[in-house]
Amino acid sequence: MTSESAFIDTLRALATDPAARDLVDDAAVLEMGDGALVLTHDMIVEGVHYLPTDPPEDVAWKLVAVNLSDLAAKGARPMGVLLGYALGESDWDQAFAKGLGTALGAFAIPLLGGDTVAMPEGAPRALGLTALGRSAIVPPARSGARPGHQLWVRGTIGDAGAGLGALNQGRHEPAFLIERYRNPRPRLEAGERLAPLVAAMMDVSDGLLIDARRMAAASGCAARIELETLPLSADYLAECGEDRAARLAAAIAGDDYELLFAAPPERGTEILALADELGLPLSRIGAIEAGAGLVLTHESEPMALPERLGFEHRR
Repeated sequence: MTSESAFIDTLRALATDPAARDLVDDAAVLEMGDGALVLTHDMIVEGVHYLPTDPPEDVAWKLVAVNLSDLAAKGARPMGVLLGYALGESDWDQAFAKGLGTALGAFAIPLLGGDTVAMPEGAPRALGLTALGRSAIVPPARSGARPGHQLWVRGTIGDAGAGLGALNQGRHEPAFLIERYRNPRPRLEAGERLAPLVAAMMDVSDGLLIDARRMAAASGCAARIELETLPLSADYLAECGEDRAARLAAAIAGDDYELLFAAPPERGTEILALADELGLPLSRIGAIEAGAGLVLTHESEPMALPERLGFEHRR
């Protein structure tokens, strides 16, 4: 069985251009003068990233949003997208195209091209999108965190996982949590405004714990997460509770597409001022420390790490 991380390790020998950032970042970054061209490519697969019963319009939105979330993590402004599409049943295809138009219009970006293919009958759909963006500065990497930096997250954690749980139980409420799963919102403005202030930034796609560990590994440090500080929405608390188990479930759940970032303590005042200016929900959830790996605490007491930290593709 090949894991996603093991395969990426194999590819790393091929990704020798500096723009690849050693395949540890959210996107490729081609530095151009004081700024950069940022490129990312994400795929979503039926039965893995979305449910077969999800509306095709929502699938289209999610495909666009997850790619733009990678641009947000680099503080980049979207320029356009390229679509890789697996043809299937005609009505579904037409509904997807309508949803794609809605998503592109919402973010004011054009479709620049791409490719379409026919899949074998009965095969799950696999859809890909390449997003291009422009940054006015050299974007923050995952690898910029250092011991002593504070660890922050934008927004609330665990909502999408709770929404998926409700759908898997055949429920269509709470609507807010299901919306967070089906229609994530890339944090583009927050990413662009935070980029000059932070040392490292990435989006939370596979789960807060696994993504924090990835940032720490890329930076050659350890990450400490204080479980009691995790920001949870009122809807999540009503659905799942607020005890340690509920907080841990939120920390493991994926599909939030919020921003996780590390910043020196002296930037804290500026970050909080930005939060006030834009009405951003920004929360300190831990710190970067010397060492390696992930440290989890709850009310100052160390916790054993769960067997699964988040989502990782395995075959």
